Amino acid sequence: MISVLLIDDHPVVRAGVRGMLGGVPDVTVLGEAASGADGVAAATALRPDVVLMDLRMPGMDGVTATAAILAAVPDTRVVVLTTYETDADILRAVEAGASGYLLKDATPEELLHAVRAAARGETVLAPSVAARLLDRVRGPQRPALTPREVQVLRLVGRGLSNAEIGVELHITEATVKTHLLRVFAKLDVTDRTAAVTTAMADGLL
Repeated sequence: MISVLLIDDHPVVRAGVRGMLGGVPDVTVLGEAASGADGVAAATALRPDVVLMDLRMPGMDGVTATAAILAAVPDTRVVVLTTYETDADILRAVEAGASGYLLKDATPEELLHAVRAAARGETVLAPSVAARLLDRVRGPQRPALTPREVQVLRLVGRGLSNAEIGVELHITEATVKTHLLRVFAKLDVTDRTAAVTTAMADGLL
């Protein structure tokens, strides 16, 4: 019997996943958690075989929760189940120790296969996610950042606001925003934290 813990801040998603796994004879859902912090506590107490983990949650996000769970319960396998598939999200989850990365449009069969494979110690990736990782392994495909974009990103990494970056570089706040939007597009990310994380992973900072 494979024991599963669901961690997702959306009750409808948890109910849907529980429904998918409910009639499977070799799988049992031990419990649910609506936040990363509650998920870490539940995983530590219940010690499930597999955790199905959302990425974007208020407070502690799924990546932080994944690392904390694996530190507390090393034998547990974490499979990310999310709507997001940017390079930064995938990289952060894999680096935190996730054994799998599925998208929420996965079929019940794909979800069940992922749970069973993770329980066996295998890695499971959605096809689109696997393709992204392969592209990264084969070589950098991103447009290069300009020296000014790197400067802006370094200051973002130091925690400066757009206005403070403008003062530091003697440019307007609007120009800072323009540089950041170009960086987001080049790195295929949607926020400042992901931009810094991805740039560091690519050796740009």
